[in-house]
Order: sequence, then structure tokens, then C-alpha cells
Amino acid sequence: MSEKDKMLAGILYDANNDKKLIKDRCKAKDICFEYNNLKPSDCENKDRLIKKLFEGTTDTALFYFSGHGYVNELGGYIVTPDFTENDWGVSMDDILKIANSSEIRNKIIILDCCYSGAIGKPSIKSGYECTISEGVSILTSSLAYETSKEINGHGVFTNLLLEGLKGGAANINGKITPSSIYAYIDQALGDWEQRPIFKTNVKEFNSIREIEPQVSISIIRNLTKYFKTPQEEFKLDPSFEYTNDINIEHKIIEPYADERHVTIFKELQKLASVGLVVPVDEEHMYFAAMNSKSCKLTALGYHYWRLVNEKRI
Repeated sequence: MSEKDKMLAGILYDANNDKKLIKDRCKAKDICFEYNNLKPSDCENKDRLIKKLFEGTTDTALFYFSGHGYVNELGGYIVTPDFTENDWGVSMDDILKIANSSEIRNKIIILDCCYSGAIGKPSIKSGYECTISEGVSILTSSLAYETSKEINGHGVFTNLLLEGLKGGAANINGKITPSSIYAYIDQALGDWEQRPIFKTNVKEFNSIREIEPQVSISIIRNLTKYFKTPQEEFKLDPSFEYTNDINIEHKIIEPYADERHVTIFKELQKLASVGLVVPVDEEHMYFAAMNSKSCKLTALGYHYWRLVNEKRI
């Protein structure tokens, strides 16, 4: 595993001695440096440098901007430091056009600025077309007519984006995708006036990052072992609860803890912790076991049961 792979997997990595990682970072830094030092009138090279970000044969290209935004009847703009009254910066339509024409398989555009939802929306400049080519995903901090909020000098959206990338947006398998980040941010914002936008045209979502999954794949694969059919309930009794042991001082109930049952029950509890299994007629799995009840698959559990049954995971 390369140091870049380790970085993407969220594990400890050496950022100073991996040639490919250093090369990729230097390329991005050089492009940003060159762009920031262009003359305001050098529009041709501005477009060239943005196109350069989407060049190559890499699997994924990500364009991220956090700053000011502007919108008028011509469309939306990300405001650059050299903006003037009649030249607000880079057109969002132009960024999308460049991403649409890129040969890179996955193109991700993330904008945290006021009116960022204007990207991909019909305008005079875009000719009232808002095509999103295959492989393009767009995540914005607000609607086309909304401002984006800040707290303590930082964008609310970007703070949530970082928390999502740290693991908050990971699915059961530990994968973080543009759609899972959107779902995480949308839920976290709740009733805030600011609403994020997600637009995409992909056949399947590729992971932006992967972390250690909450429940191992080996345990998820046991779903079809414990539940022969999705409708079946798994019968429990006190022998599944490890604390129901004659060597532990508290009230115990026969049948006493059985090592094999305890191992199964621990896996079922992990599956319950991520919403794949629920106890029947009890609030907690512990009481389902101690009161000889059962547990069953949730709707999400059935989805993963089907994936296991079809050998897709």
C-alpha cells in the first residue's frame, strides 16, 4: 500500500517520502500559485489553469473552493481576489463546462460560497442549458439565491464537510462518497435557512475516502447465516448474554451463558448498532435475550442480507 493509499484510507502515513504523493501535491500547489499571480486581464491563462486541474488519467479529480460568491442574470461566479465591478471572478458555468469535457472518470466540484447552487442552473451565459456530463458530481453549500453562513470565521458547510470526511459521512462499509457527504451535511444543518445542493450524473459512486468500517464485512456476511430468509426472526434466550454466568454475582437465569451463543450475540449486537437488526418486543437486545424474545432484520438489514445472498459483498 502506497503512502497515498494510506492517506485515503485514513490511516497513519508518511507525507514526506512518497514520490507520487509529493508530485500530486506540488502539481496542485503550483497551479494555485500560478493562478493567484496572473494579471487580472489574463483570462486565457485563467481558463487554461482550471483545465489543467481536470487533465490526466487519474481516477478522480476534485475541485474545491471556499470564499465569496456572486450571482446575476448571467449566472454564478466564484469571486477571486482580483475581482472588479464588471469582472467578479471565475464563472461557475465555465468550471462545469471544463469538468464536463474532462476525460477523468470522476469529477467532483465542491463549492462553499454564497449562491453556489447557481452552478449547473440555466442562465443567459449557459444558453439556458445545464447539462451535467457522466462522471460529474456537484456539491454546494447553498441554493442559487441563498447566502452561505459562517461561524467563528469559518463556513458552516466546510466545517461539516471536514467532519464528514473524518468519518461522520461513512457508510457501514466505511466508505465516504459525495452522496453520503451530502446526506450527512443536509441532516446536520437541520432547519437552518441554508440548504446544500447535490447534483450528479454517475453510474455508481466512487469513494472519496475509506475508513475502518463500524462493523467488519465478515460479520455482515453472517446475516444470511443467522437469518435464512429476510422475514425470519432469530430466537434468543439468556444463554446468549455473557453476563448471565454463575461466576458473575447478580441474578442469573437458565439457560446460562453459552460461549458459542455469546459469540453470535455479540455479532448481532454489532449489527443492531448500525441499524441492520432490531430486537422484537423489547427496547434493547439485552432484554430480548434475557426475556427469551428474538431479533429481526430492519429494512436496511434486508438490503445488506440481499447483497450477501447475491455474493455482492
